[in-house]
Amino acid sequence: MTNYQILMYLHLASVVPCIFIGAFLLFATKGTKNHRGIGKLYMTLMVFTAIVSLFLPAKVGAQFLNHFGWIHLFSLLTLYSVPTALWAIRKGNVRRHKIKMILLYVGAIMIAGGFTLAPGRYLHGLFFG
Repeated sequence: MTNYQILMYLHLASVVPCIFIGAFLLFATKGTKNHRGIGKLYMTLMVFTAIVSLFLPAKVGAQFLNHFGWIHLFSLLTLYSVPTALWAIRKGNVRRHKIKMILLYVGAIMIAGGFTLAPGRYLHGLFFG
């Protein structure tokens, strides 16, 4: 197994649970001990998957610095959104936390996840042959 494959599988293993955990958190009762505990897991997985993705070179589309692609911007979005959302909730700014978490889910999970289904990407080959 190549280094790229190891990183790709690590990335998938950490981001796939976030699809379901994030959706659950968006619809679950907010502020409970359960929400906070699962939220910490979600944030940890999101940061981990963003860091791992930065080591994956872009194989589809334009590259910057012979490595990064446009999809890496979602990794930066994650690395910015998670700590600032955590900071917001610790300061009692529920509205700011909520907005950041919704935008993180839509941007880093839904939109970036949609891009992974583009031709030339691993998941496109997996799902569409």
